[in-house]
Amino acid sequence: MDLVMVSVLILTCLLLFSHWKQNSERGKLPPGPTPLPIIGNIHQIDVKNGHQSFTNFSKIYGPVFTLYFGMNPTVVLHGYEAIREALLGHGEEFSGRGRVPIFQMVLKGFGIGFSNGETWKKTRHFSLITLRKLGMGQRSIENRIQEEARFLVEELKKTNGSPYDPSFILACAPCNVICSIIFQNRFEYKDQVFVSLMDKLNVNSKIVSSLWVQSYLLAKIKEHEESLDATNPRDFIDYFLIEGRQENHNQQSIYTRENLTATLTDMFIGGTDTLKTTIRFALLLLLKHPHITAKVQEEIDCVVGRQRSPCMQDRKQMPYTDAVIHEVQRFIDIAPNNLPHEVTCDVKFRNYLIPKVDLFLLYSTSGTTILTSLSSVLYDSNEFPNPETFDPGHFLDAKGNFKKSDYFMPFSAGKRVCLGEGLARMELFLFLTTILQNFKLKSLVPPNDINDAPLVNNGFVVIPPPFQLCFIPV
Repeated sequence: MDLVMVSVLILTCLLLFSHWKQNSERGKLPPGPTPLPIIGNIHQIDVKNGHQSFTNFSKIYGPVFTLYFGMNPTVVLHGYEAIREALLGHGEEFSGRGRVPIFQMVLKGFGIGFSNGETWKKTRHFSLITLRKLGMGQRSIENRIQEEARFLVEELKKTNGSPYDPSFILACAPCNVICSIIFQNRFEYKDQVFVSLMDKLNVNSKIVSSLWVQSYLLAKIKEHEESLDATNPRDFIDYFLIEGRQENHNQQSIYTRENLTATLTDMFIGGTDTLKTTIRFALLLLLKHPHITAKVQEEIDCVVGRQRSPCMQDRKQMPYTDAVIHEVQRFIDIAPNNLPHEVTCDVKFRNYLIPKVDLFLLYSTSGTTILTSLSSVLYDSNEFPNPETFDPGHFLDAKGNFKKSDYFMPFSAGKRVCLGEGLARMELFLFLTTILQNFKLKSLVPPNDINDAPLVNNGFVVIPPPFQLCFIPV
């Protein structure tokens, strides 16, 4: 290496160190480990166990600390108090969505999950109102879920008690619920278009798959445009198109095909993959803990019986089942660090100043990235004794009644809380209780040999290890 190259390398390192020092001083960012040039603190984070890495940092620097991913500062919030104070006490300031390049490339800043500013606010507001009109949280959507649960049971019966991987079929059921909201119709599980849609909705799919989904959705939008009756909206797409016609001359309108396509993509991915993963994890944990499964089925037999389908009114009479479902969500910790947030303005938080503009990219309009460690809340040993143990007692009081916890945050909190939380809670309860009402779960290996350690799926969520089981009709 010649003298010029060495000089350039040294100068680069000095500039990067100067940038880090200026960031800390000008922004008054929270403390954190000293980053290396170019890579920042990435080398100090255990990718397979980021929660433990963050816990170790919090013991040194406190519940609010700064890490550098490359040259960009990220403020990490660790523990219930810090996360609650930020997302609820400073909800507006922490409501931005952090930059996720792959989703920015596919969704182009539209939709609900990865948009910001007025686009996000207006699209989320419209979606909430429209989903309520379409029955979310009401008896009508409950009926749809119950119907889909019955179809799910019929499909599982076709396995004839043979070893079976339920991954695909468990994605079909929630996807059909979303289809009934968006398109006003469901698909047969073997429908080729539906099978293709399910395959492409896999969050592991490449960008081209997301583009396939968007192309399919665009075709459905065009069908709706041709048959639209503004006086009789049928589904989510119709309501969106009607609003678009009313704002036809507004150049700033959010009611565009591009935004509708992105919003529908968000709804499909958010309403299908995470729910499928949660139910798969639930079945795996029930196989590993047969005594817990037996108690749930006993409660189902006592409250619901075999002559009718479970309904949401049953839940208040089924505290143990409710506790098991909550404990599944706590234990699996499906999104350990949540989707990234960013600040929408300069924020004074706990005597620190977190800047909106990245001090290295002064032309940027993005805010400092914020990571909320949901693991640190769901695995808080003061709230949940022995948090590494799967124990429904975490959500039961001394008398066996269901016990709520403010620390239960699998859907996040604040202004970015999961839009479909109510729908997901309903689906989890109805799908799981209907399965357990109709089947005995049989493991292929002894319970103690079952591996329930989660696998890192992508940068945001975890999945259970592959497994098979037998659904034995009862």
